[in-house]
Amino acid sequence: MKIRFKSLTTQVIIGIILGILVGFVFPDIGSQLKVIADMFIKLVKMVIAPIIFLTIVIGIAGMGDLKKVGKIGGKALLYFEIVSTIALAIGIIVANVLKPGKGIDAKAGEGDITQYTKAAEETSHGFMDFILSIIPDSFLGAFTNGQLLPVLLLAVLFGISLAHLGKKGKPVIEFFEKVTEVFFGIVNIIMKVSPLAAFGAMAYTIGNFGIGSLLYLGKLMGSVYITMAIFIILVLGGIAKMFGFSIFKFIAYIKEEILLVIGTSSSEAALPSMMEKLEKYGCSKPVVGLVLPTGYSFNLDGTSIYLSMAALFIAQAYGVDLSIWQQITLLGVLMLTSKGAAGVTGSGFVTLAATLTVFPSIPVAGMALILGVDRFMSEARAITNLIGNGVATVIISKTEGEFKPVQEVVEEKMGA
Repeated sequence: MKIRFKSLTTQVIIGIILGILVGFVFPDIGSQLKVIADMFIKLVKMVIAPIIFLTIVIGIAGMGDLKKVGKIGGKALLYFEIVSTIALAIGIIVANVLKPGKGIDAKAGEGDITQYTKAAEETSHGFMDFILSIIPDSFLGAFTNGQLLPVLLLAVLFGISLAHLGKKGKPVIEFFEKVTEVFFGIVNIIMKVSPLAAFGAMAYTIGNFGIGSLLYLGKLMGSVYITMAIFIILVLGGIAKMFGFSIFKFIAYIKEEILLVIGTSSSEAALPSMMEKLEKYGCSKPVVGLVLPTGYSFNLDGTSIYLSMAALFIAQAYGVDLSIWQQITLLGVLMLTSKGAAGVTGSGFVTLAATLTVFPSIPVAGMALILGVDRFMSEARAITNLIGNGVATVIISKTEGEFKPVQEVVEEKMGA
């Protein structure tokens, strides 16, 4: 089999392998290379807000039928809530069966977690606080605070207003479509350096934590990876089969995005290219623009599994025996705190801190136990988030009659 070195997939794989080698052989150098990955993620985040705003506005205004827009949005939110709750429940069930925290010496945990607990304390997690956080302080403020939800709200309002203009709004839509092409052109330029980002991120991870960190607390890591594999294959795979497509073929189709997530530990890094891939897969642009970005805040399946398993792991390590009702309460708390978590490295750890601060039965100090291996688990949850949101977009497209297989699109173009 001929290896195509010009392929982005091949280049990212090479970057990951070289990063592991540099981090292992030259740990001091490797631990300083995180800046490369950080720069790449910042470059991607730089264009995410405008791309999301433009695609949602074009989608809503182009669809014209506002009732259909509301139907798609409502259906997507219902799907997100059901599936993410299933993910939380599976994490709790597996943690009870495998008991990864049993027998762990809680005093062995090392690491400074103050930056995470401080971030959690400074963030309000009540329902009304969550609602208020969606509303930006200003139009431009929605694009500068780094949160997706204010951008979503602004885009929906703008799109609805533009749709009401009818023919008068067409020049604006056409202008936005051209601007969108420019932004995706910027994304294509940025993606050319993704192999370097993967190299820097892996060199930092291995150089900073060492190969030994792959074995440290291996039972928890293994449990998390097994649980996410079960969720992807059985839950997402079962849902995909019900709607006429294979989860394995879909994963193969988005392999480049998955490798990018493995390299950077951030699902946001793959968001722009994932939007393009889903449109080519057959999903309509309006549905992709509305469902996928929303899923990045409301449908974090991997983060949900991680949060529930990590919380129970800490409880087990400290010998805290939670009753069934306490675990149900924990599930309820996680259903709230898991919403709105960004797809950036470290957000899951901050959200875990927020959860434990409002659930005092589990010691917050126990987070130090998993600090060293959190980055490796962040890759698993980011991949699961990516696949989960991709599947959700395909399903909503199919149920709304907004899905055209690639072959049908080709035939239509040939007929024209």
